[in-house]
Amino acid sequence: MKKTLFETLYKNHTKENPDLYLSTVSGVITTNRNIINFVDKKVKEIDIITTKSYQVTPNLGNREPIVCEVETGNFGNSVGLRNPGLDKAIVDVKKLREDKIEAFLNVSVSANTIEDFITLCRAFNKIADSIELNFSCPHASKGFGSSIGCDLNIASTYVKEIKEAIKDFESLLFIKLTPNVDNIGEIAKACIDNGADGIVAINTVGPVVHIDPVSKTPILQNKLGGKGGKSGTWVYQRALECVKEIRASIGDDPLLIGMGGVDNGLKAKEMVEAGCDAIGIGSAFARVKQPNWSNYLSSVKKEFSTLELTSDSYLIKKRQMEYKKMQIVSIKYHAKDTIIIELDKNFKCEAGEFAFLWLPGIGEKPFTLANDKPVTFVIKRRGEFTKALWDLEVGDFVYVRGMYGKTLENKKSKNALLVAGGTGVAVLPSLCRKLKGEGTNLKILVGTSEEREKDALLEYALAPMGEFKCVYDEGVVARVLNEIDTLEVLDDTNAYLIGPEIFMATAAKKLIDRGFQKENIYLSMEKSTRCGVGMCGECVCGEVLTCQSGTFVEYTYLEEYALETIKR
Repeated sequence: MKKTLFETLYKNHTKENPDLYLSTVSGVITTNRNIINFVDKKVKEIDIITTKSYQVTPNLGNREPIVCEVETGNFGNSVGLRNPGLDKAIVDVKKLREDKIEAFLNVSVSANTIEDFITLCRAFNKIADSIELNFSCPHASKGFGSSIGCDLNIASTYVKEIKEAIKDFESLLFIKLTPNVDNIGEIAKACIDNGADGIVAINTVGPVVHIDPVSKTPILQNKLGGKGGKSGTWVYQRALECVKEIRASIGDDPLLIGMGGVDNGLKAKEMVEAGCDAIGIGSAFARVKQPNWSNYLSSVKKEFSTLELTSDSYLIKKRQMEYKKMQIVSIKYHAKDTIIIELDKNFKCEAGEFAFLWLPGIGEKPFTLANDKPVTFVIKRRGEFTKALWDLEVGDFVYVRGMYGKTLENKKSKNALLVAGGTGVAVLPSLCRKLKGEGTNLKILVGTSEEREKDALLEYALAPMGEFKCVYDEGVVARVLNEIDTLEVLDDTNAYLIGPEIFMATAAKKLIDRGFQKENIYLSMEKSTRCGVGMCGECVCGEVLTCQSGTFVEYTYLEEYALETIKR
Protein backbone atom coordinates (compact mmCIF):
# COMPACT_ATOMS: atom_id res chain seq x y z
CA MET A 1 0.00 0.00 0.00
CA LYS A 2 2.77 2.44 0.92
CA LYS A 3 4.65 1.78 -2.31
CA THR A 4 1.47 2.35 -4.26
CA LEU A 5 1.02 5.65 -2.47
CA PHE A 6 4.50 6.80 -3.30
CA GLU A 7 4.21 5.69 -6.90
CA THR A 8 1.48 8.31 -7.23
CA LEU A 9 4.07 10.94 -6.37
CA TYR A 10 6.02 9.97 -9.45
CA LYS A 11 3.23 10.02 -12.00
CA ASN A 12 4.83 13.05 -13.70
CA HIS A 13 8.43 12.05 -13.11
CA THR A 14 10.91 9.74 -14.78
CA LYS A 15 12.70 8.29 -11.78
CA GLU A 16 12.25 4.62 -10.98
CA ASN A 17 10.70 3.54 -7.72
CA PRO A 18 13.48 2.41 -5.36
CA ASP A 19 13.22 0.23 -2.29
CA LEU A 20 14.17 3.21 -0.14
CA TYR A 21 13.02 6.76 -0.88
CA LEU A 22 15.46 9.44 0.23
CA SER A 23 14.75 13.12 0.73
CA THR A 24 16.76 16.22 1.48
CA VAL A 25 15.52 18.26 4.42
CA SER A 26 14.60 21.91 4.67
CA GLY A 27 17.54 24.22 5.26
CA VAL A 28 20.31 21.72 4.46
CA ILE A 29 22.23 21.74 1.12
CA THR A 30 19.24 22.19 -1.26
CA THR A 31 18.81 25.84 -0.30
CA ASN A 32 19.05 27.49 -3.72
CA ARG A 33 18.34 26.76 -7.35
CA ASN A 34 21.92 25.97 -8.39
CA ILE A 35 22.54 23.33 -5.75
CA ILE A 36 19.03 21.90 -6.24
CA ASN A 37 19.81 21.42 -9.92
CA PHE A 38 23.10 19.77 -9.02
CA VAL A 39 21.44 17.31 -6.64
CA ASP A 40 18.69 16.56 -9.13
CA LYS A 41 21.04 15.93 -12.04
CA LYS A 42 24.12 14.48 -10.32
CA VAL A 43 22.83 12.85 -7.11
CA LYS A 44 20.20 10.52 -8.50
CA GLU A 45 19.83 8.68 -5.20
CA ILE A 46 17.76 11.62 -3.90
CA ASP A 47 14.09 11.07 -4.72
CA ILE A 48 12.56 14.08 -2.95
CA ILE A 49 14.15 17.53 -2.89
CA THR A 50 13.02 19.88 -0.14
CA THR A 51 13.68 23.61 -0.39
CA LYS A 52 14.50 25.96 2.44
CA SER A 53 11.48 27.45 4.23
CA TYR A 54 10.24 30.46 2.26
CA GLN A 55 8.30 33.33 3.79
CA VAL A 56 6.22 36.10 2.22
CA THR A 57 8.83 38.77 2.93
CA PRO A 58 12.63 38.37 2.88
CA ASN A 59 14.27 37.34 6.14
CA LEU A 60 17.98 37.82 6.85
CA GLY A 61 17.85 35.23 9.63
CA ASN A 62 20.22 35.22 12.57
CA ARG A 63 23.77 36.49 12.66
CA GLU A 64 26.58 33.98 12.46
CA PRO A 65 27.42 31.57 13.99
CA ILE A 66 24.23 29.81 12.90
CA VAL A 67 25.63 26.26 13.00
CA CYS A 68 27.92 24.55 15.48
CA GLU A 69 29.29 21.06 16.06
CA VAL A 70 29.87 20.48 19.75
CA GLU A 71 30.76 16.82 19.21
CA THR A 72 31.53 14.86 16.06
CA GLY A 73 28.27 14.47 14.15
CA ASN A 74 26.22 16.35 16.75
CA PHE A 75 25.12 19.76 15.51
CA GLY A 76 23.31 22.80 16.81
CA ASN A 77 21.68 25.31 14.53
CA SER A 78 19.84 28.59 14.65
CA VAL A 79 19.45 29.79 11.08
CA GLY A 80 16.40 31.89 11.90
CA LEU A 81 14.46 31.05 8.70
CA ARG A 82 16.83 32.99 6.45
CA ASN A 83 15.24 33.22 2.97
CA PRO A 84 14.81 35.61 0.01
CA GLY A 85 11.04 36.04 0.32
CA LEU A 86 8.18 34.91 -1.92
CA ASP A 87 8.86 37.12 -4.95
CA LYS A 88 12.36 35.72 -5.44
CA ALA A 89 11.40 32.20 -4.37
CA ILE A 90 8.55 31.83 -6.84
CA VAL A 91 10.86 32.87 -9.70
CA ASP A 92 13.43 30.27 -8.63
CA VAL A 93 10.87 27.47 -8.27
CA LYS A 94 9.38 28.26 -11.69
CA LYS A 95 12.88 28.15 -13.18
CA LEU A 96 13.39 24.74 -11.57
CA ARG A 97 10.34 23.56 -13.48
CA GLU A 98 11.80 25.06 -16.66
CA ASP A 99 14.99 23.17 -15.87
CA LYS A 100 12.84 20.02 -15.92
CA ILE A 101 13.68 18.88 -12.42
CA GLU A 102 13.18 15.13 -12.15
CA ALA A 103 12.98 14.67 -8.38
CA PHE A 104 9.77 15.17 -6.47
CA LEU A 105 9.84 18.86 -5.43
CA ASN A 106 8.75 19.60 -1.87
CA VAL A 107 8.57 23.36 -1.19
CA SER A 108 8.80 24.34 2.47
CA VAL A 109 6.98 27.47 3.67
CA SER A 110 6.84 29.36 6.95
CA ALA A 111 4.57 32.08 8.33
CA ASN A 112 3.03 33.35 11.55
CA THR A 113 -0.48 33.99 10.24
CA ILE A 114 -3.02 31.90 8.37
CA GLU A 115 -3.23 34.66 5.76
CA ASP A 116 0.47 34.43 4.95
CA PHE A 117 0.36 30.64 4.79
CA ILE A 118 -2.55 30.90 2.35
CA THR A 119 -0.60 33.39 0.23
CA LEU A 120 2.40 31.06 0.13
CA CYS A 121 0.38 27.93 -0.59
CA ARG A 122 -1.60 29.66 -3.32
CA ALA A 123 1.64 30.83 -4.96
CA PHE A 124 3.30 27.40 -4.95
CA ASN A 125 0.16 25.31 -5.56
CA LYS A 126 0.44 23.29 -8.78
CA ILE A 127 4.10 24.37 -9.23
CA ALA A 128 5.38 22.32 -6.30
CA ASP A 129 4.67 18.61 -6.09
CA SER A 130 4.06 19.13 -2.40
CA ILE A 131 4.05 22.05 0.02
CA GLU A 132 5.49 21.53 3.49
CA LEU A 133 4.12 23.77 6.24
CA ASN A 134 6.91 24.45 8.71
CA PHE A 135 5.17 24.09 12.08
CA SER A 136 8.39 23.08 13.74
CA CYS A 137 11.31 25.53 13.71
CA PRO A 138 12.43 25.79 17.39
CA HIS A 139 14.43 29.02 17.09
CA ALA A 140 12.14 31.16 14.95
CA SER A 141 10.52 34.40 16.08
CA LYS A 142 7.39 34.32 18.21
CA GLY A 143 4.38 33.02 16.31
CA PHE A 144 6.42 31.01 13.77
CA GLY A 145 7.46 27.37 13.58
CA SER A 146 7.03 25.39 16.78
CA SER A 147 4.80 28.13 18.20
CA ILE A 148 2.22 26.67 15.84
CA GLY A 149 3.22 23.01 15.93
CA CYS A 150 3.18 22.74 19.72
CA ASP A 151 -0.55 23.51 19.90
CA LEU A 152 -2.95 20.92 18.51
CA ASN A 153 -5.78 23.41 18.05
CA ILE A 154 -3.66 26.05 16.32
CA ALA A 155 -1.97 23.55 14.01
CA SER A 156 -5.21 21.82 12.97
CA THR A 157 -7.01 25.15 12.51
CA TYR A 158 -4.25 26.42 10.23
CA VAL A 159 -4.50 23.28 8.08
CA LYS A 160 -8.28 23.44 7.91
CA GLU A 161 -8.47 27.10 6.96
CA ILE A 162 -5.71 26.79 4.35
CA LYS A 163 -7.50 23.88 2.66
CA GLU A 164 -10.83 25.70 2.79
CA ALA A 165 -9.34 28.87 1.31
CA ILE A 166 -7.68 27.11 -1.64
CA LYS A 167 -10.35 25.00 -3.30
CA ASP A 168 -8.13 23.84 -6.18
CA PHE A 169 -5.29 22.56 -3.99
CA GLU A 170 -3.44 20.18 -6.32
CA SER A 171 -0.06 19.97 -4.60
CA LEU A 172 0.14 17.51 -1.74
CA LEU A 173 0.13 19.19 1.66
CA PHE A 174 2.70 18.02 4.23
CA ILE A 175 3.00 19.24 7.81
CA LYS A 176 6.44 19.30 9.43
CA LEU A 177 6.14 18.78 13.17
CA THR A 178 8.37 19.52 16.13
CA PRO A 179 9.47 16.73 18.50
CA ASN A 180 9.37 19.11 21.45
CA VAL A 181 5.89 18.07 22.57
CA ASP A 182 4.42 15.15 24.49
CA ASN A 183 1.54 14.54 22.06
CA ILE A 184 3.05 14.60 18.57
CA GLY A 185 0.80 11.73 17.49
CA GLU A 186 -2.36 13.61 18.44
CA ILE A 187 -1.16 16.76 16.66
CA ALA A 188 -0.31 14.75 13.54
CA LYS A 189 -3.75 13.10 13.50
CA ALA A 190 -5.51 16.43 13.93
CA CYS A 191 -3.61 17.82 10.93
CA ILE A 192 -4.46 14.78 8.81
CA ASP A 193 -8.12 14.91 9.87
CA ASN A 194 -8.28 18.53 8.71
CA GLY A 195 -6.90 17.97 5.23
CA ALA A 196 -3.16 17.31 5.30
CA ASP A 197 -1.88 14.54 3.04
CA GLY A 198 1.12 13.65 5.11
CA ILE A 199 3.48 14.40 7.97
CA VAL A 200 7.18 15.24 8.03
CA ALA A 201 9.00 14.59 11.31
CA ILE A 202 11.11 15.51 13.06
CA ASN A 203 12.62 18.96 13.05
CA THR A 204 15.44 19.72 15.47
CA VAL A 205 15.20 18.88 19.17
CA GLY A 206 15.34 21.72 21.66
CA PRO A 207 16.32 24.50 21.52
CA VAL A 208 19.18 24.32 24.00
CA VAL A 209 22.26 26.45 24.62
CA HIS A 210 25.31 24.97 22.89
CA ILE A 211 28.47 25.74 24.88
CA ASP A 212 31.85 25.81 23.21
CA PRO A 213 34.24 23.60 25.24
CA VAL A 214 37.14 26.03 24.75
CA SER A 215 35.59 29.46 25.38
CA LYS A 216 32.95 28.11 27.79
CA THR A 217 30.44 30.47 26.14
CA PRO A 218 27.34 29.96 23.96
CA ILE A 219 28.29 29.50 20.32
CA LEU A 220 25.14 30.40 18.39
CA GLN A 221 24.25 34.04 17.86
CA ASN A 222 20.59 34.96 18.30
CA LYS A 223 18.03 36.71 20.49
CA LEU A 224 17.36 33.48 22.41
CA GLY A 225 20.58 33.66 24.38
CA GLY A 226 22.37 31.31 22.02
CA LYS A 227 19.73 28.59 22.05
CA GLY A 228 19.52 26.42 18.97
CA GLY A 229 18.01 23.16 17.80
CA LYS A 230 19.86 19.85 18.03
CA SER A 231 20.37 17.80 14.88
CA GLY A 232 22.59 14.93 13.88
CA THR A 233 23.24 11.59 15.52
CA TRP A 234 22.17 12.63 19.01
CA VAL A 235 18.49 13.09 18.00
CA TYR A 236 18.00 9.75 16.25
CA GLN A 237 16.29 7.92 19.11
CA ARG A 238 13.87 10.79 19.66
CA ALA A 239 13.08 10.82 15.94
CA LEU A 240 12.38 7.09 16.01
CA GLU A 241 10.03 7.49 18.98
CA CYS A 242 8.15 10.27 17.22
CA VAL A 243 7.58 8.47 13.92
CA LYS A 244 6.32 5.40 15.76
CA GLU A 245 3.83 7.53 17.69
CA ILE A 246 2.76 9.40 14.56
CA ARG A 247 2.15 6.26 12.50
CA ALA A 248 0.16 4.68 15.31
CA SER A 249 -2.03 7.79 15.45
CA ILE A 250 -2.59 8.57 11.75
CA GLY A 251 -3.08 5.03 10.48
CA ASP A 252 -1.58 3.34 7.43
CA ASP A 253 -2.60 5.57 4.54
CA PRO A 254 -1.24 9.11 5.15
CA LEU A 255 2.32 9.70 3.98
CA LEU A 256 5.08 10.00 6.55
CA ILE A 257 8.57 11.29 5.82
CA GLY A 258 10.85 10.57 8.76
CA MET A 259 14.15 12.25 9.56
CA GLY A 260 16.46 13.07 12.43
CA GLY A 261 19.95 11.66 12.86
CA VAL A 262 19.72 9.15 10.02
CA ASP A 263 23.18 8.65 8.52
CA ASN A 264 23.16 5.04 7.28
CA GLY A 265 20.89 2.42 5.77
CA LEU A 266 20.43 0.50 9.00
CA LYS A 267 18.88 3.52 10.71
CA ALA A 268 16.81 4.16 7.60
CA LYS A 269 15.55 0.56 7.78
CA GLU A 270 14.56 1.02 11.40
CA MET A 271 12.70 4.22 10.56
CA VAL A 272 10.82 2.57 7.70
CA GLU A 273 9.90 -0.33 9.95
CA ALA A 274 8.56 2.27 12.38
CA GLY A 275 6.18 3.50 9.70
CA CYS A 276 8.02 5.93 7.40
CA ASP A 277 7.41 6.03 3.65
CA ALA A 278 10.58 8.00 2.95
CA ILE A 279 13.64 9.06 4.90
CA GLY A 280 15.17 12.52 5.06
CA ILE A 281 18.93 12.94 5.40
CA GLY A 282 20.18 16.31 6.58
CA SER A 283 23.08 16.89 8.98
CA ALA A 284 24.94 13.84 7.66
CA PHE A 285 25.75 15.86 4.52
CA ALA A 286 28.02 18.03 6.66
CA ARG A 287 30.17 14.94 7.20
CA VAL A 288 30.38 13.87 3.55
CA LYS A 289 32.36 15.73 0.89
CA GLN A 290 30.24 16.87 -2.04
CA PRO A 291 32.01 14.67 -4.63
CA ASN A 292 31.06 11.66 -2.47
CA TRP A 293 27.36 12.49 -2.00
CA SER A 294 26.14 10.10 -4.69
CA ASN A 295 28.34 7.19 -3.60
CA TYR A 296 27.44 7.77 0.04
CA LEU A 297 23.70 7.71 -0.62
CA SER A 298 24.07 4.72 -2.90
CA SER A 299 25.70 2.91 0.00
CA VAL A 300 22.86 3.96 2.30
CA LYS A 301 20.33 2.48 -0.10
CA LYS A 302 22.34 -0.71 -0.46
CA GLU A 303 22.65 -1.05 3.32
CA PHE A 304 18.87 -0.74 3.58
CA SER A 305 18.56 -4.01 1.66
CA THR A 306 21.67 -5.92 2.71
CA LEU A 307 22.05 -4.63 6.29
CA GLU A 308 25.81 -4.56 5.69
CA LEU A 309 27.26 -1.21 6.82
CA THR A 310 29.46 0.42 4.16
CA SER A 311 28.40 4.10 4.09
CA ASP A 312 30.38 4.80 7.26
CA SER A 313 33.55 5.01 5.18
CA TYR A 314 32.29 8.25 3.61
CA LEU A 315 31.57 9.98 6.93
CA ILE A 316 34.22 12.37 8.25
CA LYS A 317 35.21 11.04 11.67
CA LYS A 318 36.56 14.22 13.26
CA ARG A 319 34.88 17.35 14.56
CA GLN A 320 35.08 19.92 11.76
CA MET A 321 33.83 23.02 13.59
CA GLU A 322 36.29 23.12 16.48
CA TYR A 323 37.44 26.52 17.69
CA LYS A 324 41.01 27.27 18.71
CA LYS A 325 41.75 30.09 21.14
CA MET A 326 44.43 32.50 19.90
CA GLN A 327 45.92 35.65 21.34
CA ILE A 328 46.61 38.84 19.41
CA VAL A 329 50.35 39.61 19.44
CA SER A 330 50.39 42.44 16.90
CA ILE A 331 48.01 44.93 15.31
CA LYS A 332 49.33 46.99 12.41
CA TYR A 333 47.23 49.89 11.18
CA HIS A 334 47.80 49.92 7.46
CA ALA A 335 45.22 52.52 6.44
CA LYS A 336 42.23 54.36 7.83
CA ASP A 337 40.02 51.27 7.38
CA THR A 338 42.51 48.36 7.17
CA ILE A 339 44.47 46.56 9.89
CA ILE A 340 46.68 43.48 9.97
CA ILE A 341 46.21 41.22 13.00
CA GLU A 342 48.85 38.64 13.93
CA LEU A 343 48.02 35.82 16.36
CA ASP A 344 50.17 33.58 18.53
CA LYS A 345 49.57 30.30 16.65
CA ASN A 346 50.55 28.71 13.35
CA PHE A 347 48.15 27.11 10.88
CA LYS A 348 48.87 25.29 7.66
CA CYS A 349 47.06 27.30 4.99
CA GLU A 350 47.12 26.66 1.24
CA ALA A 351 45.87 28.78 -1.66
CA GLY A 352 42.12 28.18 -1.97
CA GLU A 353 41.54 27.70 1.77
CA PHE A 354 40.08 29.97 4.45
CA ALA A 355 39.13 30.06 8.13
CA PHE A 356 36.49 31.61 10.39
CA LEU A 357 37.18 34.24 13.03
CA TRP A 358 34.77 34.18 15.99
CA LEU A 359 34.15 36.66 18.80
CA PRO A 360 31.76 35.10 21.35
CA GLY A 361 28.58 37.11 21.74
CA ILE A 362 29.35 39.22 18.67
CA GLY A 363 29.60 36.94 15.64
CA GLU A 364 31.90 35.25 13.16
CA LYS A 365 32.97 35.68 9.53
CA PRO A 366 35.19 33.80 7.07
CA PHE A 367 38.59 35.25 6.14
CA THR A 368 41.54 34.20 4.03
CA LEU A 369 44.78 33.92 5.98
CA ALA A 370 47.35 36.46 4.80
CA ASN A 371 49.99 34.34 6.52
CA ASP A 372 49.95 31.03 8.35
CA LYS A 373 53.19 31.38 10.36
CA PRO A 374 51.99 33.15 12.43
CA VAL A 375 48.24 33.21 11.69
CA THR A 376 47.62 36.63 10.15
CA PHE A 377 44.42 38.28 8.96
CA VAL A 378 43.80 41.46 6.98
CA ILE A 379 40.70 43.16 8.38
CA LYS A 380 38.85 45.89 6.48
CA ARG A 381 36.36 47.77 8.65
CA ARG A 382 32.93 47.29 7.12
CA GLY A 383 30.17 45.96 9.36
CA GLU A 384 29.46 45.26 13.02
CA PHE A 385 31.78 42.27 13.28
CA THR A 386 34.83 43.87 11.65
CA LYS A 387 34.28 46.99 13.74
CA ALA A 388 34.45 44.76 16.83
CA LEU A 389 37.75 43.32 15.58
CA TRP A 390 39.06 46.87 15.24
CA ASP A 391 38.27 47.53 18.88
CA LEU A 392 40.52 44.67 20.04
CA GLU A 393 43.95 45.24 21.52
CA VAL A 394 47.18 43.30 21.72
CA GLY A 395 46.69 40.62 24.36
CA ASP A 396 43.00 40.08 23.59
CA PHE A 397 41.78 36.66 22.47
CA VAL A 398 39.92 35.56 19.37
CA TYR A 399 38.73 32.13 18.25
CA VAL A 400 39.56 30.52 14.90
CA ARG A 401 38.13 27.46 13.18
CA GLY A 402 39.27 25.90 9.95
CA MET A 403 40.79 25.37 7.48
CA TYR A 404 38.00 25.08 4.92
CA GLY A 405 38.11 24.90 1.15
CA LYS A 406 40.72 23.00 -0.80
CA THR A 407 44.19 23.59 -2.16
CA LEU A 408 44.25 25.07 -5.65
CA GLU A 409 44.65 22.40 -8.32
CA ASN A 410 46.22 24.25 -11.22
CA LYS A 411 48.01 23.37 -14.41
CA LYS A 412 51.66 24.22 -13.86
CA SER A 413 53.11 26.99 -16.00
CA LYS A 414 56.44 28.69 -16.56
CA ASN A 415 55.01 32.14 -15.82
CA ALA A 416 52.10 33.49 -13.81
CA LEU A 417 50.31 36.82 -13.69
CA LEU A 418 48.65 37.62 -10.37
CA VAL A 419 46.18 40.51 -10.28
CA ALA A 420 44.51 41.48 -6.98
CA GLY A 421 42.37 44.37 -5.82
CA GLY A 422 41.88 45.78 -2.32
CA THR A 423 42.01 43.32 0.58
CA GLY A 424 41.93 40.49 -1.98
CA VAL A 425 45.70 40.85 -1.68
CA ALA A 426 45.43 38.64 1.42
CA VAL A 427 45.02 35.66 -0.92
CA LEU A 428 48.36 36.29 -2.61
CA PRO A 429 50.98 35.13 -0.07
CA SER A 430 49.78 31.51 0.03
CA LEU A 431 49.27 31.53 -3.73
CA CYS A 432 52.76 32.91 -4.32
CA ARG A 433 54.30 30.26 -2.05
CA LYS A 434 52.57 27.51 -4.01
CA LEU A 435 53.55 28.87 -7.42
CA LYS A 436 57.14 29.60 -6.41
CA GLY A 437 57.36 26.02 -5.15
CA GLU A 438 56.40 24.93 -8.67
CA GLY A 439 59.24 26.98 -10.13
CA THR A 440 56.94 29.62 -11.63
CA ASN A 441 58.08 33.16 -12.48
CA LEU A 442 55.65 35.66 -10.93
CA LYS A 443 54.41 39.05 -12.03
CA ILE A 444 52.24 40.58 -9.28
CA LEU A 445 49.89 43.53 -9.86
CA VAL A 446 48.06 44.97 -6.87
CA GLY A 447 45.44 47.71 -7.05
CA THR A 448 44.46 49.91 -4.12
CA SER A 449 42.30 52.95 -3.40
CA GLU A 450 44.55 53.98 -0.52
CA GLU A 451 46.73 57.07 -0.68
CA ARG A 452 50.46 56.87 -1.41
CA GLU A 453 51.60 57.08 2.19
CA LYS A 454 53.41 53.80 2.80
CA ASP A 455 54.23 50.45 1.26
CA ALA A 456 51.35 48.61 -0.36
CA LEU A 457 49.35 46.15 1.71
CA LEU A 458 51.51 43.03 2.31
CA GLU A 459 54.21 44.38 0.01
CA TYR A 460 56.85 43.15 2.47
CA ALA A 461 55.66 39.56 1.85
CA LEU A 462 54.97 39.80 -1.88
CA ALA A 463 57.81 41.88 -3.32
CA PRO A 464 60.45 39.18 -2.69
CA MET A 465 58.30 36.66 -4.57
CA GLY A 466 58.64 38.21 -8.02
CA GLU A 467 58.09 41.33 -10.10
CA PHE A 468 55.79 43.43 -7.93
CA LYS A 469 53.85 46.58 -8.74
CA CYS A 470 51.18 48.46 -6.78
CA VAL A 471 48.88 50.73 -8.77
CA TYR A 472 46.99 53.40 -6.85
CA ASP A 473 43.50 54.24 -8.06
CA GLU A 474 43.92 58.02 -7.76
CA GLY A 475 40.22 58.51 -8.41
CA VAL A 476 39.92 55.84 -11.12
CA VAL A 477 38.25 52.67 -9.79
CA ALA A 478 40.32 49.52 -10.45
CA ARG A 479 42.95 51.53 -12.28
CA VAL A 480 45.32 48.57 -11.96
CA LEU A 481 43.41 46.79 -14.71
CA ASN A 482 44.66 49.32 -17.23
CA GLU A 483 48.04 47.64 -16.82
CA ILE A 484 46.65 44.63 -18.68
CA ASP A 485 46.14 46.73 -21.83
CA THR A 486 49.90 47.09 -22.35
CA LEU A 487 50.96 43.82 -20.81
CA GLU A 488 53.45 41.64 -22.64
CA VAL A 489 51.77 38.29 -23.13
CA LEU A 490 54.34 35.58 -22.46
CA ASP A 491 54.01 32.01 -23.59
CA ASP A 492 53.11 29.36 -21.02
CA THR A 493 51.45 31.81 -18.60
CA ASN A 494 48.58 31.32 -16.17
CA ALA A 495 46.60 34.23 -14.76
CA TYR A 496 45.19 34.32 -11.21
CA LEU A 497 42.59 37.00 -10.44
CA ILE A 498 41.52 38.04 -6.96
CA GLY A 499 38.97 40.66 -5.91
CA PRO A 500 35.27 41.54 -6.33
CA GLU A 501 33.48 39.60 -9.07
CA ILE A 502 33.14 42.62 -11.35
CA PHE A 503 36.87 43.29 -10.92
CA MET A 504 37.78 39.73 -11.88
CA ALA A 505 35.29 39.59 -14.75
CA THR A 506 36.70 42.79 -16.24
CA ALA A 507 40.28 41.58 -15.81
CA ALA A 508 39.44 38.23 -17.44
CA LYS A 509 37.85 39.93 -20.46
CA LYS A 510 40.91 42.13 -20.92
CA LEU A 511 43.21 39.13 -20.72
CA ILE A 512 41.20 37.14 -23.25
CA ASP A 513 41.20 40.15 -25.59
CA ARG A 514 45.02 40.18 -25.29
CA GLY A 515 45.23 36.55 -26.32
CA PHE A 516 45.16 34.69 -23.00
CA GLN A 517 43.65 31.21 -23.23
CA LYS A 518 40.48 30.90 -21.12
CA GLU A 519 41.62 27.60 -19.60
CA ASN A 520 44.69 29.37 -18.18
CA ILE A 521 42.69 31.89 -16.17
CA TYR A 522 41.72 31.22 -12.53
CA LEU A 523 39.38 33.37 -10.44
CA SER A 524 39.19 33.47 -6.64
CA MET A 525 35.46 33.07 -5.96
CA GLU A 526 35.12 33.92 -2.29
CA LYS A 527 31.42 33.22 -2.02
CA SER A 528 29.35 33.92 1.07
CA THR A 529 29.41 31.00 3.47
CA ARG A 530 27.93 30.61 6.91
CA CYS A 531 28.95 27.11 7.98
CA GLY A 532 32.08 25.99 6.12
CA VAL A 533 31.06 22.31 6.13
CA GLY A 534 28.66 22.19 3.18
CA MET A 535 25.46 22.32 5.22
CA CYS A 536 24.08 25.79 4.44
CA GLY A 537 24.64 25.55 0.68
CA GLU A 538 25.25 29.29 0.37
CA CYS A 539 28.78 29.14 -1.04
CA VAL A 540 27.68 27.34 -4.20
CA CYS A 541 29.48 28.51 -7.32
CA GLY A 542 27.80 26.97 -10.31
CA GLU A 543 27.47 23.43 -9.01
CA VAL A 544 30.25 23.23 -6.42
CA LEU A 545 30.49 24.35 -2.81
CA THR A 546 33.63 26.44 -2.46
CA CYS A 547 33.87 25.57 1.25
CA GLN A 548 34.81 22.09 0.03
CA SER A 549 36.15 22.50 -3.50
CA GLY A 550 38.28 25.57 -2.76
CA THR A 551 37.87 29.20 -3.76
CA PHE A 552 39.87 29.14 -7.02
CA VAL A 553 37.75 28.31 -10.06
CA GLU A 554 38.74 28.04 -13.71
CA TYR A 555 37.26 30.60 -16.10
CA THR A 556 36.02 27.85 -18.40
CA TYR A 557 34.06 26.30 -15.51
CA LEU A 558 32.39 29.63 -14.74
CA GLU A 559 31.58 30.09 -18.41
CA GLU A 560 29.70 26.79 -18.40
CA TYR A 561 28.11 26.69 -14.95
CA ALA A 562 28.08 30.23 -13.50
CA LEU A 563 28.03 32.60 -16.45
CA GLU A 564 26.41 35.35 -14.39
CA THR A 565 29.63 35.77 -12.40
CA ILE A 566 31.72 36.71 -15.45
CA LYS A 567 29.16 38.20 -17.84
CA ARG A 568 29.52 41.97 -17.56
